[in-house]
Amino acid sequence: MAIVSRGFKGRPRRSDSKLPPGQYLTEDFPVLAAGPTPKVARERWEFVISTETGTRHRWSWRDLLALPAERPTVDLHCVTKWSKFDTHWQGVSLSTLLADVETAAEFALVHAYGGYTTNLPLRDLLDGQAWIVYQFDGKDLTPEHGGPARLLVPHLYLWKSAKWVRGIELRVTDKQGFWESVGYHDYGDPWREQRYQGD
Repeated sequence: MAIVSRGFKGRPRRSDSKLPPGQYLTEDFPVLAAGPTPKVARERWEFVISTETGTRHRWSWRDLLALPAERPTVDLHCVTKWSKFDTHWQGVSLSTLLADVETAAEFALVHAYGGYTTNLPLRDLLDGQAWIVYQFDGKDLTPEHGGPARLLVPHLYLWKSAKWVRGIELRVTDKQGFWESVGYHDYGDPWREQRYQGD
């Protein structure tokens, strides 16, 4: 006797190749944060890249807006299993910001207003893979979504795209950030379901 009736196909599976395993689609843009939302005035905002030798490269809000803007359309994947397709942003490529930065570093520790940090390999910020974004859907980025500016690294889980970004520390050795130090994966590739250490 057959255990499964003929013609039974189970739950319908989404065949969309844009959706990583274990994720579901949402039209919303959920707001998740590890702490209170910092309120950072644009006139006080600055972004600093510091190298392993201590050299600092600094941009004010005005400096950032004077750089060539890009308008990436990307899919987002959160470690809490939601994905949002075709999101529209405006910002400055990290390739532009890092163009004149001399470094032998292989790692980056991202710092945010409010104390949040996250780590990733420096190579994941280069070659048009990451941006400092300040607009979403044609409007200024709200504080709840990381405004005035956030990091956007869409090929990794969204916790790597630090909200309220204020700087990047370039390092020759890796150093875990906030979520990584409590068990989240050091890299966070949604296609490999790298949610937690050991995944």
